[in-house]
Amino acid sequence: MHSDQQIQHWTPICDLAEIVPNTGVAALIGDQQVAIFHVIDQSAGQAQARVFAIGNYDPNADAAVLSRGLVGNLGERIVVASPIYKHHFDLTTGECLEEPAHSVPAWPARIEQGKVWIGA
Repeated sequence: MHSDQQIQHWTPICDLAEIVPNTGVAALIGDQQVAIFHVIDQSAGQAQARVFAIGNYDPNADAAVLSRGLVGNLGERIVVASPIYKHHFDLTTGECLEEPAHSVPAWPARIEQGKVWIGA
């Protein structure tokens, strides 16, 4: 987990309302394709919007498709299932649960004044 004090630069991506809850979108940040997910977390008994950012490229499928995957939970982990081979990627860490060697990068993400921001 990254703290806001460690982040050197935050990039605005889009309005949170532009991402349908519990889905993802792809964004190009510099030369990186990033999958950004808007998740409604109900674990604390009330609905709370959260955002996550991981690499969009699925190395198992050799395709940039993770933003189109299905969002869900495996135990306590919030994950996306790749739309091709259904490998699960942890949205907090980018870890591929079935093939850890094929994990993807993860970036800190936050919501501020209705906008999605990604930290680098």
